[in-house]
Amino acid sequence: MTFENLRIVVAGASREFGRALATGFAHLGAEVYVSARTAEAAGKARTHVDGSARDRIHPFACDLGRPEEIRAFAHGVGELTDRIDLLVNNGARWLDGPELQGATDSEIVDTIDTTAGGTVLAVKHFLPLLRRSPRPDIVNLVGVRDAEQAGTAPAHEAFYAAKSAQAGFADILAHRLRPAGVRVFALYPPDFRTSCPRTAEWQGPSRVPDEKLTTQALFEAIVYAVRQPRDCFIRSFHFEPR
Repeated sequence: MTFENLRIVVAGASREFGRALATGFAHLGAEVYVSARTAEAAGKARTHVDGSARDRIHPFACDLGRPEEIRAFAHGVGELTDRIDLLVNNGARWLDGPELQGATDSEIVDTIDTTAGGTVLAVKHFLPLLRRSPRPDIVNLVGVRDAEQAGTAPAHEAFYAAKSAQAGFADILAHRLRPAGVRVFALYPPDFRTSCPRTAEWQGPSRVPDEKLTTQALFEAIVYAVRQPRDCFIRSFHFEPR
């Protein structure tokens, strides 16, 4: 299969990785609906796309920590298309660690609400559009779940708690949606190097084993999973840290 005319939602495209996903999907021919906390941040995803592919990027303002904005995001996408073929849950609120007392109560709650709650609600409100697709898929970018995988930038305990919640949600979701033909993939990458599909780094020579994981590798893993026959259910991708 190809990505021509697939409808893809990337929830959380305000940073380099989310923008790179949107760019990659658009250049493969998909219609891509992206969200970020502000309209300005969401709109920046279009600036990374060249030529006619830019017209296939549709930005939305959506704070994943606010349920009403997630509902509005899904409603807005539903006004532009009658289905969604792929939902990518990339949104997360990073919180520096490692001291539990080093963050305010509101920062802790916001981290958990945005990262875990936002993922759950995004699936809830986009699921009706996914069920209208002949090939619905959900990808959850879980990433690290513990300090041993975090490398040199350990996060706050609340961030790990939220990521563990994401992982548990992905597991139960994969089990419960499988009979309906909705596949659920979870990606567990360690710290990785971000790059844009427009750069030479993205199209560069093959990497050696001791290099840090790249955005391109993660994007290609998603593309590989989505392209598999519908009777192929890949529950998760676990990447070894450098």
